[in-house]
Amino acid sequence: MNPEVTILMPCLNEAETLAECIKAARDGLAAAGAEGEILIADNGSTDGSQEIAVAHGARVLPVAERGYGNALRAGMADARGRFIIMGDADMSYDFSRITPFLERLRKGADLVMGCRMPRGGGTVMPGAMPWKHRWIGNPVLSFIGRLLFKCPSQDFHCGLRALSKDAFHRMELRTGGMEFASEMVIKASLRGMKIEEVPIILHPDGRSRPPHLRSWRDGWRHLRFMLLFSPRWLLIYPGIFSLLLGGGFFLRLLAGPLKIGGVNFDLNTLEVTGLVLLFGYQMILFGIFARIFAYTRGLLPAQHALSRAFGFFTLEKGLVGGGLVTLAGIGIIIHSLVGWASTGFGDLDPQQATRIVIAGRTLASIGLQTILFSLIFSYLGIDDVSTKNKKA
Repeated sequence: MNPEVTILMPCLNEAETLAECIKAARDGLAAAGAEGEILIADNGSTDGSQEIAVAHGARVLPVAERGYGNALRAGMADARGRFIIMGDADMSYDFSRITPFLERLRKGADLVMGCRMPRGGGTVMPGAMPWKHRWIGNPVLSFIGRLLFKCPSQDFHCGLRALSKDAFHRMELRTGGMEFASEMVIKASLRGMKIEEVPIILHPDGRSRPPHLRSWRDGWRHLRFMLLFSPRWLLIYPGIFSLLLGGGFFLRLLAGPLKIGGVNFDLNTLEVTGLVLLFGYQMILFGIFARIFAYTRGLLPAQHALSRAFGFFTLEKGLVGGGLVTLAGIGIIIHSLVGWASTGFGDLDPQQATRIVIAGRTLASIGLQTILFSLIFSYLGIDDVSTKNKKA
């Protein structure tokens, strides 16, 4: 019969603290009245950590592929318990106080996050967290996580957390490094899982050696991962802003120079605003590509809006629409060329002639980008369309 709980600890040369963590985990299981196992996902320790774990009654799972995420993902897949409680084996987390986590899981929570920060009721003991983590890294990344993914956690990167085995399978976790912690919370949020938080006490690291964490490198990896999982904020929203800002000034300057205060805006500004308009349009298209790619690869959950888009927006519609816009742009340029020819290719009013050419060029660029977008959009949606045809 499988146990109710698996307490999972990733391990890479944790001989100094592993025994104490295993003892605390056993005390935690007894206090919670739970049948459980202690699983050590060993990532290639060379200091005798495996022997220490076995000697103290834990089960050891060798994980050859290095990385925090690889160790935890392998451990979760191998866990025998219905619930999994994970945490580092460095004595910074007190495994003897797991009862609140288990209670939340028993009541139906999918993911229970520990919260070390005072704003969430937690406590950081003196010397337990570097100042740059406490006052810069953690608040900034947690705020971004709540903003982008509507995650309720006040401590987005707390390492002590619990989840059901079923939730682990539904998350379809993939990353192998420190960003695994972000991936877990992001996917739980995007899939509408029930996330709760428990205040905890963070203790100083019990090891004499430096931690494996590299603050700036791993912080950037977390931030990069979060942004890549939110193409709306990374690409689409900034693209809409650029499109509206550039497009508004572009249309106004096509009509003639604009004077604001003592500053005159004319052809040079028209060129720049046209570039901003095109840049915004490209950002929106690339943002849509990113969402489709993530959707078709299973990185993001199914989006009804995308499925409807594949049904509504067809390659033919895109080619026709983009072709018409391209022809309109080329037509404007040809009209300007004909007007120049009518003067015997002599001098033209540079103000009016340049405005016409810029307008035609911009329209043609938008049309061609729309045609290319339609081709790639249809290509990326082949699997989705094929699946619908099979069901029909």
